[in-house]
Order: sequence, then structure tokens, then C-alpha cells
Amino acid sequence: MNKTELVAAMADQAELSRKDAEKALKAFTDIVADQLKKGEKIQLVGFGTFEVSQRPARIGRNPQTKEPMPIAASKAPKFKAGKALKDLVNA
Repeated sequence: MNKTELVAAMADQAELSRKDAEKALKAFTDIVADQLKKGEKIQLVGFGTFEVSQRPARIGRNPQTKEPMPIAASKAPKFKAGKALKDLVNA
């Protein structure tokens, strides 16, 4: 499912116009991204948790030359599915 299909499904299920559903989806993604950028965590009970994980600096290897190379520390967004979502997917 791509963004257009998601907007259409949201519009149908929530009985909204596609324009309103697209605004709602954009607002949701913007808020999630903004909160993650601030280092905050978003918990949606029954669905899952969006959070930021820290990746420490480390030494990696260049796959072509096999030379060691430094990999800088970074932050990565992470989603952990909630129990209700896991149960629904596995049912």
C-alpha cells in the first residue's frame, strides 16, 4: 500500500474527503517526525511505540577493499509493535 492508497482507505473508513484524510495523515507524520527529532517517544496503546535509538560509533570494513573505516555515531527512528497489533497480525 502506498500513500495514495492509504489516504483513500482512511477517507473511506473515517468518512472524510480525501483532502481531509491527506491533511490528517500529513499532520500525523509531521508530529511524529518532530517529536522524534526532539528525542521524544510516542506511545499508541494497542498499536505500538515510535522512538529514537542511538547507534554508537564503530569501526566497519569497506566491502571492496577490506580496509577498516570509522562509522560515525547516529540516531535512527524505530517502531516497536504493540501486543494488540502483533496478535492481530498473527491471528
